[in-house]
Amino acid sequence: MKELAIGNVRNVVLVGHTGAGKTSLLDAVLYKLGVNDRLGSPAEGTSVADWSDEEKDRKITIWAKPFNAVYASAQGGKYDLVITDTPGYADFYGQTVAATAVADAGLVVVDAASGIQVGTNRSWRRCETLGLPRGIVITGLDKENTSFDDTLAGLRAVWGDRCRPATVLGKDKKSVADVFTGGGEVESLKSALVEAAAETDDQLIEKYLGGETLAPAEIADGLRKAVATGKLIPVFVTLAKTGAGIPELLEGLVRFFPSPADREFKDAEGAVVAAGADAPFVGQVWKAVNDPFVGQLTILRIFGGTLRSDSEIYNATKEQKERIGPIYLLNGKKQESVAEAGAGEIVALAKLKATVINDVLCAPGKSAKLTPIQFPNPTAAYAVAPKTQGDEDKLSTGLHRVADEDPTIRVERNTETKELILYGMGDLHLDTTLQRMKKRHNVEIALSTPKVPYRETVTALGEGHYKHKKQTGGRGQYGEVYLRVQPMKSGETEWFEDALVGTNVPRNFLPAIQKGCVEGMNRGALAGYPVTNTKVSIYDGSSHDVDSSEIAFKIAAARAFSDGMSKARAVLLEPIVTAKIMVPDQYMGDITGDMNHKRGRILGIGTEDGMQVITAEVPQAEMFRYSSELRSITGGRGSFEMEFTRYDIVPSNVAQKIIAEAAKNKKAAEEE
Repeated sequence: MKELAIGNVRNVVLVGHTGAGKTSLLDAVLYKLGVNDRLGSPAEGTSVADWSDEEKDRKITIWAKPFNAVYASAQGGKYDLVITDTPGYADFYGQTVAATAVADAGLVVVDAASGIQVGTNRSWRRCETLGLPRGIVITGLDKENTSFDDTLAGLRAVWGDRCRPATVLGKDKKSVADVFTGGGEVESLKSALVEAAAETDDQLIEKYLGGETLAPAEIADGLRKAVATGKLIPVFVTLAKTGAGIPELLEGLVRFFPSPADREFKDAEGAVVAAGADAPFVGQVWKAVNDPFVGQLTILRIFGGTLRSDSEIYNATKEQKERIGPIYLLNGKKQESVAEAGAGEIVALAKLKATVINDVLCAPGKSAKLTPIQFPNPTAAYAVAPKTQGDEDKLSTGLHRVADEDPTIRVERNTETKELILYGMGDLHLDTTLQRMKKRHNVEIALSTPKVPYRETVTALGEGHYKHKKQTGGRGQYGEVYLRVQPMKSGETEWFEDALVGTNVPRNFLPAIQKGCVEGMNRGALAGYPVTNTKVSIYDGSSHDVDSSEIAFKIAAARAFSDGMSKARAVLLEPIVTAKIMVPDQYMGDITGDMNHKRGRILGIGTEDGMQVITAEVPQAEMFRYSSELRSITGGRGSFEMEFTRYDIVPSNVAQKIIAEAAKNKKAAEEE
């Protein structure tokens, strides 16, 4: 791509809590590297990283964005740096999930004034899960009441003594010294790093303990091994506004972090993907963007081989060929066309026909399977509808297109509630998605809280009976059904039982009777919700030689089912989710009290990386707006994730209100 050896490529991702200074740090780095001709500022709307209208308006990062630059190292040689900025805001965590999956190392950014926060922990755990080598960048040391020593102590208290300074803040609190070149007061810190390098190899540690001086190449190799295995976490200091610490950080990227050749990336079957330039091309799509000028851009990380422009590639996931034109490097709004790109690079391809996020691309005649990126489950939802009649198709198309760009957005038509549901990671996530869709497709949208998909079931045995008899002057209608309604036993799979004895009900009417029972189960006797986990046994009835028909027995069965269900102690069921909530210590009482108020059942309380973790089972009905509620309770310092667990019985006092509301809605519909 830039005609640099694969060993001179560094692919890192910036992660951390919102407000930690990731984007300001990146702006300072890009200014130093000459990507931007002035120092951008997110607060002033001049950031080269946060360039979209949504990001400028809200002054937060929304999208993960890769940047590329060549760095001439003071150690000698040129290096290709790929640096990806990510959002810290919990609602956009899916962007961080995707970006970390295609990086070779993570830089965890920590604000000295705030320390380790929920978003810091979440990002750290994500890197740890992926086995990503990590470094830490301390920002905000130019703020009042901040201290490098105190911040470092806080990091070590949570992540251990492996967090060792690679740069330090000068006594004037304006300069930054590199531990390797600073000499004097930082000599002991340098010794600690050299020791960490020596510990990666038996021969090196023997040489080090014997008092011999390690060669620079031995130290460099040892440092990268120590960081790659997680035994060393280099800590850097930067002052983004003045640029202090930025040159030292760039040297640190070269010195401490692995190249794509140093990391063995394995496919879904455990085989190593060869990274060399002559190896077969293998890449994975992790992001899609709808560019107003170029059109659909597919963004991928190259894991092996070389990708060349104006060539044919193979989509191994879709099992079809794709023709590519130019290859683009992305630097904010800027797109640079290049002839080829190699392992470690993040590039964009325009107008691919069938390729979507998580697809694997490879050389023609080859095939590859990579582990798909697992995106987090949605935690918030809106029911959406167009304000203007006739815009239904436009709304649905627009929502599906924005969902194609963001895997944490999900669009579903709920067949039970007849609503179009938009799922996302939080209120802000959904709001920005709808704003973007409205801008592109010019659709006015009405929002509401989704209806809860309740269920109904029975808890006892109930006998049901109905005789359908109707005479209209010609041929009449006649069908009589006796049945039993009861809970299904554990392990039972058949819900319909033919227990008829004799010929009172001809067997040819059984399919109609079963259809009638299905109709009755689709609108339960309590509040009209679908019936589940219920068995129906048909044991008797009567027929008429002339007037009996399928429709008559279908009606009789549906009414008999409702009769039986009303006598079988029917109950309402509601969906229950398991929520995992992470908050600082001081909010524990507020969170547990709020969970009790929401009818939640706390399963356990623990700690992770210095944060309190509450696990609870909560009715889904109470969680549709929890992202904004948690933000309000914790001042944005809490996070949560949840997933559906099961259906459970609704308490009688709550069920009565739901049943009454259903009866009211039914009456209103009938009057219309």
